[in-house]
Amino acid sequence: MKLNRIFTLIVLTIMYSCQSYSQSVKFNNPIAEQRADPWVYKTDAGEYYLIATVPEYDRIVIRKANSINGLKEAQDKEVWHKHEKGVMGNHIWAPELHRIDGKWYIYFAAGDAEDKWKIRIWVLSNPSADPMQGKWTEEGQIKTKMDSFSLDATTFVHNGKRYLIWAQNVRGGNSGTALVLSEMKNPTTLTGPEVIITEPEFNWERIKYNVNEGPAVIKKNGKIFVTYSASATNHNYCMGMLWINEKADLLDAANWQKSPGPVFYTNDDLKRYGPGHNSFTTSEDGKSTIMIYHARDYKEIQGHELSDKNRATRARVVEWTKSGFPDFMQNQTD
Repeated sequence: MKLNRIFTLIVLTIMYSCQSYSQSVKFNNPIAEQRADPWVYKTDAGEYYLIATVPEYDRIVIRKANSINGLKEAQDKEVWHKHEKGVMGNHIWAPELHRIDGKWYIYFAAGDAEDKWKIRIWVLSNPSADPMQGKWTEEGQIKTKMDSFSLDATTFVHNGKRYLIWAQNVRGGNSGTALVLSEMKNPTTLTGPEVIITEPEFNWERIKYNVNEGPAVIKKNGKIFVTYSASATNHNYCMGMLWINEKADLLDAANWQKSPGPVFYTNDDLKRYGPGHNSFTTSEDGKSTIMIYHARDYKEIQGHELSDKNRATRARVVEWTKSGFPDFMQNQTD
């Protein structure tokens, strides 16, 4: 993706000026131990559902509460379990819960029982009013044009059209993952074209692994913002950000701008290591933007980072600058 670097740097200077730090919402962090890649869905009735990766990578669980802090003591309910053989049999990762046209959908990544790295995007559906009740049906795989390593799908609607953003290996080999955007025909089918909106290009996106993954969408102030995560899932894990004018063509990669540096990353002083794979929701009164993300409270990991169970789900307020950009307050506590 070609970027106007000078313009981007000027915009970043402006967007993080005139900051505000009104931390009026308090959280009892972490709100969920050993839960990575967290996604929180808030209903119109004010109920919060938390869905996330469990450290065993073998099932999908949901918990429910009437507040974000209430999720801490809420009980998990398993709604789906991995297959014993074949597809959806290993590496059950990064589930997201969405309510679309009166039906619940879970988008998640899964490998084969016999090949855990053959990871693709899969979908479950449930017509029940409560996603913790009723029957979940396997809708199958979301087919992308390239049959390659794919994960971390998220969906959103803009100007009456539904879109999907996901991470995929688009160059083959050890090239890592890019973020790809496509319009959707329905909640389980892409219509194309499939457009690459960011690839790992900066050093902070390429530590140990070349990674752009975990997209999350928030629309505000005439723009669509997409946060994403980069590098290995140890203390180098961090968040970058894309943005586009809401009136622009989303499927023209040239219309997307990208932060040249991470917008949220490890802070030794606050013992916040490897923050990332976030989602967005709102406070109980609907007035504050809340970021849900995972991080560890220690730096050194024994063994491979994916074997470490202690990525915990946390919540924090996102402020907004006078220039209309999100401020993740890198040097502030939760």
